[in-house]
Amino acid sequence: MAIPVIYNLRSVRARWVSAIVAVLGIAGTVGVFVAMLSLANGFRATLVASGSQDNAILMRAGATAEMMSGITLESIKIVQDDPGVARDASGPMITSEVVVVAPFPLRATGTNANVQVRGVSGNVLTIRRNVKIVQGRMFQPGLSELVVGTNANKTYSGLTVGNTVDFGGGHWRVVGVFDAGGSAFDSEVWADARVLDDVYKRPTNIYQSATVHLTSPAALQGLKDSVSADPRLNLDVFREVDYYAKQSTAMTRLITVLGGLVAFVMAIGAIFGALNTMYSAVSERGREIATMRALGFGGPAVVFSFLIEALLIAFVGGVIGCVAVLRLNGLTTSTINWQTFSNLAFAFRITPGLLLSGLVFALVMGLIGGLLPAISAARRPIAVALREL
Repeated sequence: MAIPVIYNLRSVRARWVSAIVAVLGIAGTVGVFVAMLSLANGFRATLVASGSQDNAILMRAGATAEMMSGITLESIKIVQDDPGVARDASGPMITSEVVVVAPFPLRATGTNANVQVRGVSGNVLTIRRNVKIVQGRMFQPGLSELVVGTNANKTYSGLTVGNTVDFGGGHWRVVGVFDAGGSAFDSEVWADARVLDDVYKRPTNIYQSATVHLTSPAALQGLKDSVSADPRLNLDVFREVDYYAKQSTAMTRLITVLGGLVAFVMAIGAIFGALNTMYSAVSERGREIATMRALGFGGPAVVFSFLIEALLIAFVGGVIGCVAVLRLNGLTTSTINWQTFSNLAFAFRITPGLLLSGLVFALVMGLIGGLLPAISAARRPIAVALREL
C-alpha cells in the first residue's frame, strides 16, 4: 500500500524554509551545468556552421589547421581541373586562401584582440553561399579593401564601412559588411589574397588552403582518390563541415570538462543540502512515520514516499535553474580559438536536450540526497516512536 502523494506535498509546504534552501542549491547547480554545456554547444555550432557539405578544403598533408599549412599555386591548378570540382561561367569554383592574425581594439575595453584576417579569391561568395554582403559592397580584387563579418563590425573599433585601418604595414579601406549566418566567418575580416600576401611580404603563389565547391556532396571521395593518387600533390582533402567540427573539439572538451568539474563541486553542496532537509524531515516526523507503519504501510512504502518528496524538491529546483539560464540563450560572448589564436565570437546555445539534461541532473541529485534519509525513516523502530505519542 502506497502513501498518498498529497502527504508529501503538505510535508514540503510545512517545512518550506528548509525546502527552499535545498531548491535554491539544486537550482544554482543546474543553472551552472546547463550554462556551461550551452557555452560548449554554442562554440561548436558556430564553427560547424562555417562548413558546407558541398565544399571541400585542401591543406598540406599532415597539417591540422590552416595556420600550419602551405600549398602552392601549381597544386591548386592541378586540383581545379578535377571532375569533382564544380564550374560556373567564370571557371573552376575554387578559392585560394591565406590566413593571418592582426590586432584590433575592442569597442568595449579599447584593448587589442587578435582578429583573423582571411585572404580570399574574388569568387569566394559563389563558393561560400551562406555568406551575404549586407552593407556596402564586396572588395575589388587587386585593391587594399576589406569586408568584415557582422560580429567583427560590432565588436571592434574602426571596422565600419568607409573607415581606413592600418595593419600589417598596409592601409586598408573597409568597403562592406557580410553576414555568414552566425558562423566563425562572422568574426573574420576578408581581403584579396594576393594583396594580403604582398602586404605581409609572404612568398608569392603560396597559400595556406584552398576551398572548392563540389559538383555534389558525393564527389568528395572521388576528389580524395584523385589527390592521393597524384604523385605531384602532397595534400589532404576534408569535407569543409568535418574540418570545422574537428577544429571545435579541443575547446568544447575543455569547456565541458571545466563546467563538469564546477557543477560536480556544486552538486556535492546541493546533495548535502537535500540530505539535511530530508534528515530534518525524518527527525521531525518520527511519530508520523511510526503511525503510518502501525497502520499497515510497509518499509518500502515509506522509502518511496520520502524519495518522492526529495525528487519533488529536486524537480522544482531543476525547473528554476533551467528557467533562470534561458535568458542566456543567444547571448554573444567570445573566446580565443586555440587553433587560430584569434578571437571568436559565438552565442550561448540552449537546446531542449540541454534543458532535459539539466532536469535529469537535478533528479539524480534529489535521488542521492533523499535515499539515505528515506532508508533511515523506514528503519525507525515503531514501538519506540509510538511511546512518544
